[in-house]
Amino acid sequence: MTLLILGGTGMLGRQIVRKALENGFEVRCIVRNKTSANFLKEWGAELVYGDLTIPETLPLSFQGVTAVIDASTRNSTDSIELINIDWYGKLIMLELSKYIKVQRFIFLSILNCEHYPYISLMKMKYGIEKLLKNSTMPFTIFKYAGFFQTLINEYAVPILDQKPIRITSDLNRISYIDTQDAAFFCIKSLSIKKTRNKIFCTGSSQPWNSTEIISLCEKLSGQEANIQTVSALFLKILRGITGLFQWSLNISERLAFIEVLTNHKNFIPALEYTYKVLEINPKELLELDFYFREYFEIMLNMLDVVDNLNEGKLRNTKTSII
Repeated sequence: MTLLILGGTGMLGRQIVRKALENGFEVRCIVRNKTSANFLKEWGAELVYGDLTIPETLPLSFQGVTAVIDASTRNSTDSIELINIDWYGKLIMLELSKYIKVQRFIFLSILNCEHYPYISLMKMKYGIEKLLKNSTMPFTIFKYAGFFQTLINEYAVPILDQKPIRITSDLNRISYIDTQDAAFFCIKSLSIKKTRNKIFCTGSSQPWNSTEIISLCEKLSGQEANIQTVSALFLKILRGITGLFQWSLNISERLAFIEVLTNHKNFIPALEYTYKVLEINPKELLELDFYFREYFEIMLNMLDVVDNLNEGKLRNTKTSII
């Protein structure tokens, strides 16, 4: 089976490429810059140039393809860019996939995107979901609440750098997931017939809120966090004001994403359904506390090495002066 993967250089996409290769799939990746994606080639993937904004570059990538995995998400709040690339480009991808009659189209979406039509990215994601559900093409959709990797910059790094962490007054618990486990879900679904034309929520079995994550980071780092709490109501009002002006629309969408993070509800029952259908033991999934424990052990050891080197340089400098 030949997999065509879109977004293979991304945080999740690269893990999907790796997991697919480990499971014996032939993997082809659409890339705009082959140099920056050379690591995928070294792993064993085939790189094919393609640009979603240039439709004529895409058909070659689909030759001999059995299944398509769309793991791409543009890191932008610019609604024009999202429409030109993530919407029209993906429409072309869908049509090409239908034309070659792929056995499966896997789309990676965002949890609860249907509830946020005023956020361009969410609107686009839900739009693709609806097109897939109304098409005759076999599909599987995975909806994510968040990844462990993104929490490093949100919590761990600010604590180590002694910088403030801003959280909202709403403390809903979110089931994050490691990108390697998310990739495992995705690739395993290809071998299970019951996943065809189904939508799955994905996450680890243990949900966390902001204060719990901060407490964990404080315990593992031995440092106290500088927490700044912002009212969720204030952010909602500010989002409404910035949404009134063209020049501040990007700011409004960034604020809207904060609202998304504070409105996630516990979806453990949906997760249990995912585990059952994919035949996954949740105890085998990486949990956030273990992930952070490994991260802080590595970082604190590195900081100790740097401190020792600096002390050594200082002693050598004093010796040479004497």
